[in-house]
Amino acid sequence: MMDKIKQKIRHQWKDRTGGSRMALIGCIILGIWILLSVAVPLFSPWPFSGQDAGMRNQGPSLLHWFGTDRFGRDLFTRVWYGAGISLTVGMASAVMNSLIGVFYGAVSGYAGRRADMVFMRIADIISAIPSMLYVILLTLVMGAGIGSIILGLCIAGWISMARIVRGEIIKLKETEYAYAARMEGIRPLRILLKHLLPNTAGTIAVNTIFLVPQAIFTEAFLSFLGVGIAAPAASLGTIIQEARSQMILYPYQMICPLIVLCVMLLALNMVGTAVEIRVGGRKGSRAV
Repeated sequence: MMDKIKQKIRHQWKDRTGGSRMALIGCIILGIWILLSVAVPLFSPWPFSGQDAGMRNQGPSLLHWFGTDRFGRDLFTRVWYGAGISLTVGMASAVMNSLIGVFYGAVSGYAGRRADMVFMRIADIISAIPSMLYVILLTLVMGAGIGSIILGLCIAGWISMARIVRGEIIKLKETEYAYAARMEGIRPLRILLKHLLPNTAGTIAVNTIFLVPQAIFTEAFLSFLGVGIAAPAASLGTIIQEARSQMILYPYQMICPLIVLCVMLLALNMVGTAVEIRVGGRKGSRAV
């Protein structure tokens, strides 16, 4: 029996240390990406939307590290400006979706019975329509921009978080400390905020982190389809879409923003996976 416990502890230790390395690498990459997305547009001698007919379709060089596009715009500046837009959309929508989902799921799970059934049927109706369709409809009505895309991503993006939090609250409200709190006459809102939600913090953090790359990918995909950020602003998806017609003759115009986007998504997923490992490790250690 002791050998099994020791072996389980060793596996958990390996998982935690591996998760720490993964989180460190992901955070370093993400930190560099955020720094570049802020610093490059501010300090670059080339404006992100500045055009020069004499510098069209130039390859990567010391002067233009990622080359120039068909309008003579510096791609290095545009790519990092676009990375900043993509990160803004991803982080803002993830935070908003998390707040809505946590509140909705917590109230639904704690209320139970008829209220829970009504809440979740409303969520089912909203999620029946693909989230991309909400974004497309809003951009057509409000115009293509950061605000309309974030709002579109938040119409149905909170539902997965709400379902996860609801499930956690349903389990936690049956625990002994929740019963004790109700016996003492503590108000339901206080029980929810002080006793139940803090115990779901790890799960909420993991799912919030994973919402960021999901939102970034959705925005990039829609921008690639031509329904995303409107000019003169540009996200990574917009830059990739603009380079599509030049892909055969000037492949670097698509490769550079693609690499930046893929590494960004990889770093975010590494951080999310590492946090998930640590949260799972804590639950496992309690079980031991």
